[in-house]
Amino acid sequence: MKTVLLPTDFSDNAWNAIFTALKIFETADCNFVLLNSYEPKITNLLGNKSKERLGVIYDSLSKNSKAQLKKTMEYLNTHHARNNHSFEFESISNNLESAINEVVGEKDVDLIVMGTKGATGAKEVFLGSNTVRVIKKVRKCPIIAVPEDYDFKKLKKVVFPTDFTHTYLKRELRPLVDLVSLWKAEIYILQIAQENKLGEDQREHMKMLSKYLKGVDHSFHTFEMWNNVSEATAEFAKKNNADFIALIHYPHTFMEKLTREPVVRKIGFHTKIPLLILPDI
Repeated sequence: MKTVLLPTDFSDNAWNAIFTALKIFETADCNFVLLNSYEPKITNLLGNKSKERLGVIYDSLSKNSKAQLKKTMEYLNTHHARNNHSFEFESISNNLESAINEVVGEKDVDLIVMGTKGATGAKEVFLGSNTVRVIKKVRKCPIIAVPEDYDFKKLKKVVFPTDFTHTYLKRELRPLVDLVSLWKAEIYILQIAQENKLGEDQREHMKMLSKYLKGVDHSFHTFEMWNNVSEATAEFAKKNNADFIALIHYPHTFMEKLTREPVVRKIGFHTKIPLLILPDI
């Protein structure tokens, strides 16, 4: 059975990510773990607050978190119950990324599915700041980041951008292969470069990638380099009506550049489809 972690702040966007996960894994055996993390506002911790007062703040936040999680789980069990699905919840007093890492380790989580905006009222773009922090700090588990208004129907095409400069490992591709196999979808392997000619190592990596994807429908494509890789990837995905974009989070590559705050604020990686972020194992 697959264990899928669903971080939630009970916002509309978090609900959309939950419903997306339920639809993606409709036919799979899954245990969905709902996670809410909470921290007191810094203004409540400043000044001459007694230890008793701080205890009251934490107790109130804990009770509210658990109550909301129970309400969410009851709704899902009532309206979205399936014989192959089960639900549980975790309420943790910590920042989001630390809480996620804790649950990933304790529950042996296979995948995280999260929305890209929070309920704080902050005007965040896709990728939002919470998502960026999670991508940076949670490096041992694949993540699906779901845009705010995304409505999942089917998974038919996944764009996988690469420059073939890294050696691929079968286990780091496993979440992508599992997802594509579940829907019998196709992977569009996208080379974005200023010149099409590959070096000897790149050709070997390309062959290895194709070997690991044996049995999965896949094809190779080339896209002329734009000013930045994220825009080129988004444009290719749009032109080919892709349903997902998959990325391996190698150090010092596209994914790390994408999660730098100035880049996020400038372009927001404005695709209207989810990102599957694969950890560099």
